[in-house]
Amino acid sequence: MEMTKEELGRRIRSARESCGLTQEQLGESVGLSRVALGQIESGARSVSSLELDRLARALGRDIKSFFATAFAERDALSALFRLDAELAQQVDLRKALQDSMALGRELTNLERLLEIDRVRLITPAYKLRSAKSRWDAIGQGQKVATEERRRLKLGLAPIGALSELLESQGVRTSTVALPENISGLTLIDSTIGLFVAINANHAPVRQRFSLAHEYGHVLMDRDRALAISRVENHSDLLEVRANAFAAEFLMSAEGVAQFILELGKGVTSRAQMAVFDEAEVVQVEQRATPGSQAIQLHDVVLLAHHFRVSRISVLYRLMNLRLIDEREFQRLKAEEDRGDGRKIARFLAAPEVPTEDRSHLRRRFLALAREAYRREEITRRKFAELASMVGLGPQEMEEFIASANWE
Repeated sequence: MEMTKEELGRRIRSARESCGLTQEQLGESVGLSRVALGQIESGARSVSSLELDRLARALGRDIKSFFATAFAERDALSALFRLDAELAQQVDLRKALQDSMALGRELTNLERLLEIDRVRLITPAYKLRSAKSRWDAIGQGQKVATEERRRLKLGLAPIGALSELLESQGVRTSTVALPENISGLTLIDSTIGLFVAINANHAPVRQRFSLAHEYGHVLMDRDRALAISRVENHSDLLEVRANAFAAEFLMSAEGVAQFILELGKGVTSRAQMAVFDEAEVVQVEQRATPGSQAIQLHDVVLLAHHFRVSRISVLYRLMNLRLIDEREFQRLKAEEDRGDGRKIARFLAAPEVPTEDRSHLRRRFLALAREAYRREEITRRKFAELASMVGLGPQEMEEFIASANWE
């Protein structure tokens, strides 16, 4: 099919409207007047390749999608903005999401050019029946988390960089300044696959939990085009299920129990055993020293540091695993609220988890771009464009290329 000015303009207009943008809003973001954009959309004016590139990025699209035989009138990002018109009106947020998805799209394109097999990176989808209650939702989330840890061969060990783990499973991740009441969101996009964004304004420990939470949506709610995790929806069954997944995925029940045992705690206060020698039985009883099994705030600090989660998350996890009761929970929480946990963490040199390291994504992106340029799959101009997307300046790019000894 020959692409006429009229059809190209119609597709640009359709993409704009699906994002809930006015001509003035879109024109301002790409340096075009409302009149000029109106002429482009009506087919009365041609659009240059540079203008189309800017329009595609502002609309969260791949430029090639405008010339595809079958044009997708809506994509995941436009569906998000239609679901929440408030998000669409936040210019900085919209641009951050579009830039993040553009980076994911370019990374996917590089993988395709370099014939990197993404089949093995396809994240599994766990088929679950609809949860009937919150209790049921918690059970489902915990079961999937246990199975996923087993599939990934994580054992009882704490998980390192979550964003790196998700990327290794084919899930694109990003940190974006979302509204305070939104911890994260999950989108399914036809050109990049699975995309997860977490709130850049939240504390590192909360961001880490949000990544695990959104990964739960990826695994258990694949039939949904998008999911927005809002504070006000925390009691919804799907949110309860994703929260239960995150807690078990980050702090497996077995892993927590093992760590507590290594601290000399977690055993029953009174244990009995019977030794039988085919003739008679010898009864053996052992009693723990009173108070020796009580979990203290310094134990909570060590658990939080080990599993790279917040101390309050550890407290709820211990209570849910029945390693502490309600009275002990309230005692420990009062100590934490008083600031004792922070002091103990400083004394034990066991700080809370640092900000999620995302440098691995930049490294991989630049390495693939450099390899694609070496193989002449992309031009020098395209390489410069890709390099600029991750903050590499022209001089740095030239040095990056010059450092190569091409074979």
